[in-house]
Amino acid sequence: MFEIFTVCTGNICRSPLAEQLLRARLADLAPHVASAGTRGLPAAPMTREAAHIAQALGVPANETAEHRSRFLTEQHLLQPDLILAMTRTHRRAIAELAPSRLRSTFTIREFARLAPAVPADELRAATDAATSASEKVRAAASVIASYRGLVPPPDDPADDDVVDPYRQPWETYLLSAQQIEPAVTVVAQTVRAALA
Repeated sequence: MFEIFTVCTGNICRSPLAEQLLRARLADLAPHVASAGTRGLPAAPMTREAAHIAQALGVPANETAEHRSRFLTEQHLLQPDLILAMTRTHRRAIAELAPSRLRSTFTIREFARLAPAVPADELRAATDAATSASEKVRAAASVIASYRGLVPPPDDPADDDVVDPYRQPWETYLLSAQQIEPAVTVVAQTVRAALA
């Protein structure tokens, strides 16, 4: 088994959407996917808008209904093999809580920008030596992290962030989802390649 953890602010819009999409896209691999927020109310449900988008993208309604937000703690960051923040601010909060996890931590859009630059044979070489699914995902994350500084950064650093739709118009929810969904696709493809 391998673990992926997603992080946003309130854990009611972006990180649960990414969590649920990753769980759905990787369901046949039986991952453990969870999420938390750096701030916000404890045990709050997903917003109606985020739940609607998740369901439109194939997440079962009972899964969106069952989600309850939680605060991010250092304990949450000990086990995951891959940690995906929604913004650079969240990534910084993760690094402050668990500095040793930096090579496993990315913004989700940063991961999607870096992963395609890693040659398939380099990814394969890094993961072939690993014996468990967890080790393979960690090895893949480490190789991808090594491409920071080699892949040109975006012209606008905010392009590595997912916009926060909370208390924003429906169009902002759609924009947020349009930033998350393609990144989730790259994460899922990369995890599958690492485990192949």
